[in-house]
Amino acid sequence: MIFDDRRCALGEGPLWHPLRKQLFWFDILGKRLLTRNSDGPQEWHFAEMVSAAGWVSHDELLIASETQLFRFDLETGAHLQLASIEGDNPLTRSNDGRADPQGGFWIGTMAKDPDSHPRAGSIWRYYLGELRRLYTGLSITNAICFTPDGRTAQFADTATGKVMRVSLDAEGWPRGEPSVFLDLSAQGLNPDGAVIAANGMMFMAQWGASRVAAYAPDGRYLHAVEFDAPHTSCPAFGDQTLYCTTALQGMDAPARAAHPQAGMTFAAPGVATGQKEHQVIA
Repeated sequence: MIFDDRRCALGEGPLWHPLRKQLFWFDILGKRLLTRNSDGPQEWHFAEMVSAAGWVSHDELLIASETQLFRFDLETGAHLQLASIEGDNPLTRSNDGRADPQGGFWIGTMAKDPDSHPRAGSIWRYYLGELRRLYTGLSITNAICFTPDGRTAQFADTATGKVMRVSLDAEGWPRGEPSVFLDLSAQGLNPDGAVIAANGMMFMAQWGASRVAAYAPDGRYLHAVEFDAPHTSCPAFGDQTLYCTTALQGMDAPARAAHPQAGMTFAAPGVATGQKEHQVIA
């Protein structure tokens, strides 16, 4: 079912705020944050691209933009910069991100034109005021998510078709080198955003495949939830409802006409129970 019919050029970063019982998401290319509540749709516009968020309090989000992490007050619109993210590099922007169980926030960057500047992306972690670069040489950072026990992080480089996993220490920093969790390259599938449900199943949007696919903790494919939009970009759980953003990016006029719901945000009730989105300590 359609949750919101506003079409996003590049829908991304859905976040279910557990205190507000409200979904927030981004249109990266449109430079806007979107939501809807009992009063209807609402959106905020920014001076640069924004892509992902975590919740800090009832009224504040931590938002990743193309140059920084900042606190954003939903009621007043006030901004407070926390850290610069590749602010001196005009070629890159933020992409996929998510809060971890320890209260940190992971955010990936990528080139604005990844074909011209491959492997320009990195994954960063913000924790207790420190921003640390974890991994470099990535093309399209995606699928940042965490197991319910807080001991493992997963992430992907869409360009490789591989989803990686790495163990975490007690403070949420990587321990050891990442290993391959899923290799979808032979199937021609493009891993995009992902989230792990309370039962440990990973739900992954697959760009170009019109679906969110579910995988068991051992990597076995289980099933998929289909949506009438080719470019599914990122899922999120709000209790037992699976939400999914989609995108118009990469679709020509005939493709957009053939898929009039592309770019909209979808909801599929009763799919699984999600983890409560973790609070960012900021």
